[in-house]
Amino acid sequence: MNGIAERWAAVRANVAAACERAGRAPSEVTIVAVSKTHPASAIREAAAAGATDFGENYAQELAAKQAELGELRWHFIGRLQRNKAKLVAGKVALVHAVDSEELAAELGKRAAQLQPILVAVNLAGETTKGGVTAETAPELARRIAALANVRLDGLMTMPPPSDDPETSRPMFEALRALRDRIAGELGRPLPVLSMGMSGDYEVAIQCGATHVRIGTAIFGGRG
Repeated sequence: MNGIAERWAAVRANVAAACERAGRAPSEVTIVAVSKTHPASAIREAAAAGATDFGENYAQELAAKQAELGELRWHFIGRLQRNKAKLVAGKVALVHAVDSEELAAELGKRAAQLQPILVAVNLAGETTKGGVTAETAPELARRIAALANVRLDGLMTMPPPSDDPETSRPMFEALRALRDRIAGELGRPLPVLSMGMSGDYEVAIQCGATHVRIGTAIFGGRG
């Protein structure tokens, strides 16, 4: 199965099977097709096959694709510099990787309407990745909850790459527990857990993921 439509169908089937094993409904999990660096033609093919949500890592690439492709449901999943917030704020369904109060405030300032966001948590302590620590996440969440024009919807993480998806399980379970703790402290639900990629999304679903970010399994390798 080499085509995008076939790969999308396979991912959908695998997500549905993972949900069934976990006692969840497939409707509880949003598949974010990670379209970064792929051309507009590939995104059109995925949308024609049924994909509805697309994830981009770079603000300028997102803006260019939105101009060409129009009203798809977009997610910003990469690290975002404050000076690029104007290209993203109010233009995406969800910003997945907010790691500072300053960035959250800038998104709120730039958005014409309420902007849903997630706090990115770097559970493995990787220096090459953004995100706050599990220890500092609750305080950042409290500060973001007080900001205007942004809504904290949950947490996001990205474990280190591994050939064994089970190595991601402890971090997925830790993110869920951290989300539950922060939600209790804030006194309101945080419904979103963005975790799981092409290699480990089935484990993520078992651990409660609501959004899985899948690129290679849908679009194939980047040229």
